[in-house]
Amino acid sequence: MAFGTQDDTDEVMNEINMTPLVDVMLVLLIIFIITVPIMKHSVEVELPQATNQRENLKPETVRLSVDAGGAYFVNGQAIQDAALEPMLLAEAQKQPQPDLHIQGDKSVRYERVAQAMAAAQRAGLKHIGFITDPAK
Repeated sequence: MAFGTQDDTDEVMNEINMTPLVDVMLVLLIIFIITVPIMKHSVEVELPQATNQRENLKPETVRLSVDAGGAYFVNGQAIQDAALEPMLLAEAQKQPQPDLHIQGDKSVRYERVAQAMAAAQRAGLKHIGFITDPAK
């Protein structure tokens, strides 16, 4: 074993190996042969026509708050328990139906918030959200 000499097998190839390129091209050719007939057999679909008019019907928001004592407030005004469901029923009849945002105090029993949600469900309100304060 002599250092500094090269064998015939250690020579650098000066030619590009075309075999991988030909393999890739054949695979692409087969893919195109298969997909072109499929693309020609399309299904005709009648799409709905779009309009350029903006829809300005934004539903109002009803804010239902439950304080630490369990009392209900609708948009900042106190409301009795018996009057809550009829008020929500009247709101549910409006078109477009308003969004209901429920905000419960941190120390209120969950039962009071659940009763408000049940009343909203019975009234038929479909868009109910919860307002929370982010952790500080």
